[in-house]
Amino acid sequence: MALQLGDTVPDFTQETSEGTISFHEWAGDSWVVLFSHPADYTPVCTTELGTVASLKPEFDKRNVKILALSVDSVDSHKGWINDINETQNTNVNYPIIADPDRKVADLYGMIHPNSLNNLTVRSVFIIDPNKKLRLTLTYPASTGRNFDEILRVIDSLQLTDYHQVATPANWKDGDDCVVVPSISTEEAKQKFPKGVTEVKPYLRMTPQPNK
Repeated sequence: MALQLGDTVPDFTQETSEGTISFHEWAGDSWVVLFSHPADYTPVCTTELGTVASLKPEFDKRNVKILALSVDSVDSHKGWINDINETQNTNVNYPIIADPDRKVADLYGMIHPNSLNNLTVRSVFIIDPNKKLRLTLTYPASTGRNFDEILRVIDSLQLTDYHQVATPANWKDGDDCVVVPSISTEEAKQKFPKGVTEVKPYLRMTPQPNK
């Protein structure tokens, strides 16, 4: 059965480009972005892994660990990393899981046979410190992912975990937020001293609480 939001994600022990990891232990108290790639030495993936390496300081600021996966071997990963570093002018600074037996791919439902035969599609899993699945995205092989969007979602998840707000369409860190329906307008005005604007009784906006 496919993983669903709110599920505890499966644990696994697997070889990576940075040694053997036991996933839940490795994740610790951090958030995790686990993202898969169809194969090593593929062009779109090369740009993606380079982009994530360059963004790693942004993930670090948010207490997020990065973990990539491809179905190829550790030796193949290490050779590919050299190409990524050279062509993308970066330094891959996070582990890439070797999954030649498709163990992790099967656990996480990354193989879509009607799309990519026995290779992993471009999946993204955002996992919180409680090992709960908070977001999934799946892209076709031909489309590189937007990692600015993944950072935006992490900002929203972390904000809404601690404040009784949601984030509207196209929200970015610092924008106004939606007051959740479970609290009344009067309660919201006490809770959010920066102000509450009632557009409709069910649509109330407030400045981002933690800014």
